Amino acid sequence: MTDHLPVNSRSGVSRLYIGKSTLLKVFLLVGIAAVSAFFIWFSFRLIDELEENTRQQVARYAALWEFAINQSGAGAELQFIFDEIIVKATFPIIVLDRGGQPVQWRNIDRITPDQTDDRSLESLRRMAEKMRSSGRVFEIGYAGETINYLCYGDPAIIRQLEIMPFIQIGVVVAFLLVGLIGFHNIRRSEERLIWVGMAKETAHQLGTPITSLLGWLELLDPNNRAELTTGEQENLLRDTRSNMAIDVQRLQRVANRFGQIGSVPDLKPGDINQLVAESVAYYQRRLPFEGKGIDLQSDLGSIPEVNVNPELFTWVLENLIKNALQAVDPKSGRIQLATSIHPDRAMVRITVSDDGQGIPPAAARKIFRPGFTTKTRGWGLGLTLVRRIIEEYHGGRITLVRSRPGDTVFEILLPTATTS
Repeated sequence: MTDHLPVNSRSGVSRLYIGKSTLLKVFLLVGIAAVSAFFIWFSFRLIDELEENTRQQVARYAALWEFAINQSGAGAELQFIFDEIIVKATFPIIVLDRGGQPVQWRNIDRITPDQTDDRSLESLRRMAEKMRSSGRVFEIGYAGETINYLCYGDPAIIRQLEIMPFIQIGVVVAFLLVGLIGFHNIRRSEERLIWVGMAKETAHQLGTPITSLLGWLELLDPNNRAELTTGEQENLLRDTRSNMAIDVQRLQRVANRFGQIGSVPDLKPGDINQLVAESVAYYQRRLPFEGKGIDLQSDLGSIPEVNVNPELFTWVLENLIKNALQAVDPKSGRIQLATSIHPDRAMVRITVSDDGQGIPPAAARKIFRPGFTTKTRGWGLGLTLVRRIIEEYHGGRITLVRSRPGDTVFEILLPTATTS
């Protein structure tokens, strides 16, 4: 669902997405071909069985007719066989004399048994010739000579079955087209949501350090320092320069983050504990603005190095911490980030837990979808980016382990540097 973020067409990530799209199309085409082939095979198998049953039935009619002729030679028995047995057949029948002229017929479209005009007889001769050329004929002999030809055609159900596979394929293709159109519209909708979300996320990421820089610039105005002593002014300038450097570094980090979205990130062995500690420290400094009563802590275990991109991974942590801050009580909330080694020793586990109100079960299934948010003013991109950074860029996995009032836990698993 996150395949529509802007990508570099020459990057490995782009090739990965193109590969996924191609695989999906190939899968659909192969699926349609398989379903169509099955429909055709099954239908023609039924047709073959029905044709064989029809042939056996006509063979019995012909044998019975020939038996009656050779036993009695009387026309009454022959007419009885035709009227009481053959007439009840459900397939077309044309009886020809030895000269190839129609003498009796049943179940012929648009020609009733009592139509003997030249035009009808000519149509019957042409139909009988097609039946004979396709092998649908039995000779009826008397005294060693052929006196009649019993020609037959396919029952109506066989003619219907012959077109059924194509009707079924047409239905499958129609449903496929409707599905593809719907899928395309969903993708376009997601793309719009992601672009809007990216724009708002950019504004949000840049807004805090820019606002801070504007405040520091205002402090540098000589008019605002006129009443301070020389020593106070020097301390103020030193602190201001230090804070401005922090904000400029923050802007640089934001620019680096957005610059790496869509390209293959540079992963190097790194200390996850250090990145967790930096992110916790960053938000601890902001706690007076987020909620003075919130307790934000870290519990760092002994873990091996992980191949990581620090800029993108700290973005993940900041998104998760920010969501937790918005979920907990600002007067008594508790948030904890913990690291540990996974039991299989090949993965590092990072958990972000809080005692907020939790995520409703219906929403928990959608939290990683682009554009989905439970916040009034949210734009539903944070967790989409988080999943993409963890799973597609770092080869890890992020899951919502549980979420209920007072206990929400997100878990990140990353392969260790020795197993990546």
